[in-house]
Amino acid sequence: MTNTASALTSIGPVVLEGVHVRLEPLRLDHIPALVGAASEDRSTYDWTFVPDGQDAMRAYVAEALALAARNAGVPFAIVLRETGRVVGTTRFANFEYLGWPPESAHYKGEGVPDGVEIGWTWLAASAQRTRANTEAKLLMLGHAFERWGTRVVRLNTDRRNERSRAAIERIGGKLDGIFRANRVASDGAVRDSAAYSITESEWPVVEAVLRIRLDRS
Repeated sequence: MTNTASALTSIGPVVLEGVHVRLEPLRLDHIPALVGAASEDRSTYDWTFVPDGQDAMRAYVAEALALAARNAGVPFAIVLRETGRVVGTTRFANFEYLGWPPESAHYKGEGVPDGVEIGWTWLAASAQRTRANTEAKLLMLGHAFERWGTRVVRLNTDRRNERSRAAIERIGGKLDGIFRANRVASDGAVRDSAAYSITESEWPVVEAVLRIRLDRS
């Protein structure tokens, strides 16, 4: 597997528009609204890193934009369509390229990723357990599978985050395994990550489940 910035010719900023949320390219001018969203009730962020305060948020956004500048990430601000309020952020990152030769039946074109991770997602406390996260995942998965033609989307979470793991499993994410001691946890510990994935053949069922959940919300 190779991950090269030069191959990322088809990856770039994009607006993903749903009924309830709009995912728009993350910008520096989103920082004040993100600071406000992150300050609502921080007790809900047990296993998720969420920047606290203006300086921390500015560093967080700057890092995300630096990844985007290297074509190594596609970060979004999550905006409620009804009010225009920014309620959080999420991103694509860790693009995977398997290096298919053009003559291979698996070759989908120059710069088309075979896999990508969806993560770094957090929402204001008032937007949690609402349509916002469900529709954001629907929009991003649809873009990955239908626009980019990825073969797999990966979702990782802290091994201890039972709520996040249950949410991923409810929509059809399959547990690939536990990566031990592979990241810094939000509480400063060495994190074991529960690694999940959804493959392109599983996407139609996952899409149906997400749409049902949206309708029931």
